[in-house]
Amino acid sequence: MDNVVHIKVSKVNFFYGKTHVLKNISMDIYKNKVTAIIGPSGCGKSTFIRLFNRMNDLIPNTKVEGHIYLDGEDILLTKTDVVNLRRKVGMVFQKPNPFPKSIFRNISYGLEVNNIKDRKFIEERVIESLKKAALWEEVKGRLNDNALMLSGGQQQRLCIARCLTVEPEVILFDEPCASLDPISTKKIEELITELKKNYTIVIVTHNMQQAARISDYTAFLYLGELVEYGITEKLFTVPENPKTEEYLSGKFG
Repeated sequence: MDNVVHIKVSKVNFFYGKTHVLKNISMDIYKNKVTAIIGPSGCGKSTFIRLFNRMNDLIPNTKVEGHIYLDGEDILLTKTDVVNLRRKVGMVFQKPNPFPKSIFRNISYGLEVNNIKDRKFIEERVIESLKKAALWEEVKGRLNDNALMLSGGQQQRLCIARCLTVEPEVILFDEPCASLDPISTKKIEELITELKKNYTIVIVTHNMQQAARISDYTAFLYLGELVEYGITEKLFTVPENPKTEEYLSGKFG
């Protein structure tokens, strides 16, 4: 089961109005692996991963060309059920964004909006998601507390638990540790390493050390182009493209 292609990106171009943001990108993302997307600010990293759950659809005056296949189906087609796609492809954002509700309701919300009413099932799924997000031991006695009372790192793990409740296949992380302290960052990194046993992970990160620590594959984007993509260890130690080497050594970006 090693290196099964989960998401196939083929000749993708993306435009904000007339601005050509992503240019002819093709790459395979592998099942149960962590794929890091690195590159300087403004190079199209977040725009790129938002294609996988069609979040860019929410931005007016945008256009996408090419194909992205998830489990062999082209998710960019007009007929795609976007609600179902976003269940399959969960997302965790840069800043934790818990709802101003109880810890329990934050996690159960995704089930409730999908018309699941079985209370026992909901409770079991909430506990399971909190355990998977390595948060259960810290919050099990305070599930009725407002989630906004949690620390930043706990809030981010809560958002991960909320994402897990609806059982996605893929989890997108957009700079998940950008607003966290080093201890919380370490917990999130350990959690991502654990989660890849059951999920395919794509993470955008400015932190090259983080990409080196936790990813199996790394893609280097620059000015909307995919400069280099490959096994993380190889890309960081013997990059094939001189521009990758310049970026990794801090000569720009």
